[in-house]
Amino acid sequence: MNQTSPQHPAASRSSLPRSPRIAIIASSWHHDLVSRSTEAIRAEFARQFLPEDCVTQFDVPGAFEIPLLAKRLARTGRYDAIVACALVVDGGIYRHEFVATAVVDGLMRVQLDEDVPIFSAVLTPHDFHEHEAHRRFFREHLVTKGTEVARACLQVLGRLRVLDEAAA
Repeated sequence: MNQTSPQHPAASRSSLPRSPRIAIIASSWHHDLVSRSTEAIRAEFARQFLPEDCVTQFDVPGAFEIPLLAKRLARTGRYDAIVACALVVDGGIYRHEFVATAVVDGLMRVQLDEDVPIFSAVLTPHDFHEHEAHRRFFREHLVTKGTEVARACLQVLGRLRVLDEAAA
């Protein structure tokens, strides 16, 4: 089997499902930043020839709501993969590590329970402040993370298709 390097993770078009359906779940909290990630995901999918109508986005209030929606979407059988996007920051009211852990653990559980790959662009910066320097950094960083998660999604879908074909 032809292996694709991490720097060039997109599998060949022939190894991707014919028309994979992908759900993106995006937190509305820090929408101006999180939207950079979702835009980058869509742009990378387009570069890899995934038709725009194969991608559906669902917005939720915050990151904490993502795992339940991911579970419900996975159970519909309509999606080959789900990508979660959020920025979990310490807002001073609660420990953001608790929310981040709950979200990521929940996504992993959904992935394993429902047998639908789940990808995380849920970022949990140790320090985030509302000043322009941090906002500028995360605007750029979320583009990078969006591109990376889109490539990982397509690569895994390609690998799973190969496994499914071998098992058939």
